[in-house]
Amino acid sequence: MAEAQLATEKTGTEQTGTEQTGTLLGSPIDEAAVHRDPRLSNEDLAPLKNQRWSSYNLFAFWMSDVHSIGGYVTAGSLFALGLASWQVLVALLVGIVIVQVFCNLVAKPSQKTGVPYPVINRAVFGVKGANIPAIIRGLIAVAWYGVQTFLASEALVIVFLKFFPAMKPLYDVHQYGFLGLSALGWICYGILWVAQAALFWNGMESIRKFIDFAGPAVYVVMLVLAIYLVSKAGISNISLNLSAGQPLDFAASIPVMISAIALVVSYFSGPMLNFGDFARYGKSFKAVKKGNLLGLPVNFLFFSLLTVITASATIPVFGHLITDPVKTVQEIDSVFAVLLGGLTFVIATVGINIVANFISPAFDFSNVSPQKISWRMGGMIAAGGSVILTPWNWYSNDDAIHYTLGVLGALIGPLFGILIAGYYLVGKQKVWVEDMYTMKPNGKYWFRNGYNPNAVKAVAISGVVSIASVLIPKALLDSGATTVNATWIGNYSWFLGCALGLLTFWYFEKRSPMINLEPNGVEANDGALF
Repeated sequence: MAEAQLATEKTGTEQTGTEQTGTLLGSPIDEAAVHRDPRLSNEDLAPLKNQRWSSYNLFAFWMSDVHSIGGYVTAGSLFALGLASWQVLVALLVGIVIVQVFCNLVAKPSQKTGVPYPVINRAVFGVKGANIPAIIRGLIAVAWYGVQTFLASEALVIVFLKFFPAMKPLYDVHQYGFLGLSALGWICYGILWVAQAALFWNGMESIRKFIDFAGPAVYVVMLVLAIYLVSKAGISNISLNLSAGQPLDFAASIPVMISAIALVVSYFSGPMLNFGDFARYGKSFKAVKKGNLLGLPVNFLFFSLLTVITASATIPVFGHLITDPVKTVQEIDSVFAVLLGGLTFVIATVGINIVANFISPAFDFSNVSPQKISWRMGGMIAAGGSVILTPWNWYSNDDAIHYTLGVLGALIGPLFGILIAGYYLVGKQKVWVEDMYTMKPNGKYWFRNGYNPNAVKAVAISGVVSIASVLIPKALLDSGATTVNATWIGNYSWFLGCALGLLTFWYFEKRSPMINLEPNGVEANDGALF
């Protein structure tokens, strides 16, 4: 492919209408004179020529990301901590503002250079070392891709059973089960697996159109559901005090609220880490920031209010608190409501699955071997792996999640911290784009045999500490070695890993610098100018 071999040196001053067509400063270089190493580039990993996503596209992206079944359950679960509704709302908003700030930080380098997450990591980890964060993020996405597909398939099962009650025996895993999943479960999982794969295969433009539709569609249905439940309950019976746990006084509620804030940040830590995969399509960094503002705090505030109101109405209507919207719809004695609600939550979960758990491993696995693994093949590897993991067998097992996804998830913080330190603190927002596509020893990102030892050491040190904070307290408690429950420490593993990754990498670079900011005849992309 010509685009995989020829440099597309882009200038930050070229404009076509309102679209920015380039990101490198200085005079354009003859494209035929610059060759990218095929071991590092293909048409999917190369810098974008046209960045066309508007603020609305990114707003819709976040709508799809927020409005998943997992999102509603996570928000609803905060009530079990003993917090009052206003405290839950504050925790949700503070947490999402933190996510917004961090997303803006990780978005900038990819938007300015037009490259995806694994490629921008080459400027920090080295052209070969970038596979370390890419593979870790890719594996996490594969696991959660299977989980989200399974959750969406359960919503589809409800629709099938409502319309075809004779299929109920097929939902019995003991009678018609294979590898722990019922026949009907396999049918619904397969339908969604194929649907998601087909959407993904059509490319980013189709995905953009889908999320532009999916986000608002879920809003409409959630509004209808809230209005329906409130009308059934009577507005006088709606209480915003939904605390399901032991009520806490103000002093005792502070650490619980901080834990809730940490939970919100951790929930979004995956898509936050590789947000550059989407920010690269933004037509300007200003558009990206506006999209994040609308899609995170503004959107999340409305989402949170809907969650509280809908959950509150379930008490007078059904006699008990329900925070899972799928179960709420299941309780409604209406075929139309079940069909509309079930399909909507399927769409919502497909939306988050595509943006959070399909696109990321597609780029990540492609980065490992660009000439052998295209973006589409990388995504299909992830989709295939998600079935092999049989997520339905371990999703309900707390220990399995804790000791597998807990370990992988604990590495997200360190990777985030190192990328931020590398781009802002050490790299001073300067990136030589074409050097991320060369294996030549004199390339700026060759470092030491393609690896930046400072980044490798930093991720090892911060990763071990972050993982230990998740595993050791639980292991000690489970083994009976202590009666002190310190598992709460794991709630802060992202923050601990992020801070430690940032500080250790910054320290190593100060002590033994590897990132070289000296001019090499080609001016760098300088994000500080924008």
